Amino acid sequence: MSKLIVNGGKRLSGEISIGGAKNSTVALIPAAILADTPVSFDSVPDILDVHNLMLILESMNVSSEFKHDVLTIDPTHIVEAPLPSKAIKSLRASYYFMGALLGRFHRATVSFPGGDNIGPRPIDQHIKAFKALGAEVVEENGTVTITTGENGLHGAQIFLDMVSVGATINAILAAVKAPGTTVIGNAAKEPEIIDIATFLNNMGANIRGAGTDVIRIEGVEKLIASNTHTIIPDRIEAGTYLSLAAAVGDGIMIDNVIPEHLESYIAKMEEMGCDLQVSEDKIFVTPTDDLKPIQVKVMPFPGFATDLQQPLTPLLLKANGRSVIVDTIYPKRIKHISELNKLGAKVKSEDTDEGIIVVDQTDDLRGAEVSAGEIRAGACLLIAGLMAKGTTTIDQADNILRGYGSVIEKLTAIGADVRLVRD
Repeated sequence: MSKLIVNGGKRLSGEISIGGAKNSTVALIPAAILADTPVSFDSVPDILDVHNLMLILESMNVSSEFKHDVLTIDPTHIVEAPLPSKAIKSLRASYYFMGALLGRFHRATVSFPGGDNIGPRPIDQHIKAFKALGAEVVEENGTVTITTGENGLHGAQIFLDMVSVGATINAILAAVKAPGTTVIGNAAKEPEIIDIATFLNNMGANIRGAGTDVIRIEGVEKLIASNTHTIIPDRIEAGTYLSLAAAVGDGIMIDNVIPEHLESYIAKMEEMGCDLQVSEDKIFVTPTDDLKPIQVKVMPFPGFATDLQQPLTPLLLKANGRSVIVDTIYPKRIKHISELNKLGAKVKSEDTDEGIIVVDQTDDLRGAEVSAGEIRAGACLLIAGLMAKGTTTIDQADNILRGYGSVIEKLTAIGADVRLVRD
């Protein structure tokens, strides 16, 4: 694993351009194997998860090339093959190969995916969707085996017991070529789901309602790509840099954003007293020292994103009073707390079952050695390290690189003193 060395206490200024959405990209790459032609993606973030997914594609004889933010994938010579367990277990989003392989071959065998350890994230809703579409699913010893009978998959009514981005996308991938009509009820509404549906529809799929809680799919026989698909900007990366800009910035412009995807987050920052000048595709953050404490409740989109509660936490340390975060989605998402406190922060988890995090004002952060247990915890520690006086060493920095493309270059460009050291 790598280390990130952060010499903090500096005021930063300049411009940061947001890359393509990680949470779209990691679903679009598995979705590409459903195509009957080569496909191309633009604005692809240069993150470790992309390279791991390319390794998985290679194991199926699917060629791919990543150059200058453009990823080309040729699934026309795909073969069924065991997927590399190391790559599968390294990232949670590898579970999208279940839906994609099921849609392509009507069967799939995938090791139980890994990724960030932020508490239980069961795949029961995914399995429920696959069964509704006509599949048989066996989960044993960390491996999920999905098969269909002679008639393959068929359209079906699917109602998700809980809102799940992963289950919604997996159901779409499995159903897009299944004969008949599929209706997904209680579907997730995230922008990334609209992005996946747009990509598939541009190849000839018939998906309606993406972005609402009811998605209707008419199965098609073929998916033919004719244009490069440009991935939407990453709202989580944007929110992370907005927090950083408000915490240590002397005027920072965040480019290539879709403000509508960040409305709940922007509202909370403005409630704190942050000075944000929001334009059509950019946000300028003006420094301010008079910040108020707030209460944040994490909710499914369009509510406050769970992926942004950790990146916001260092900024809350500057608020004049006590802030409270309630993460209703991943209440065990608290790995950043003990690490932040090593820097001198005053953060505690009052009830891990309810996901209640309490943040008190801290004026004196000092560098220390900390560990990035997962992507967003790492982003949180990076911001705190930039706020702290002295040197902060962030171990397990590969977790940050999994979610934030070109992070060293982007931070260096605005005046940050950060460097990556590989073991």
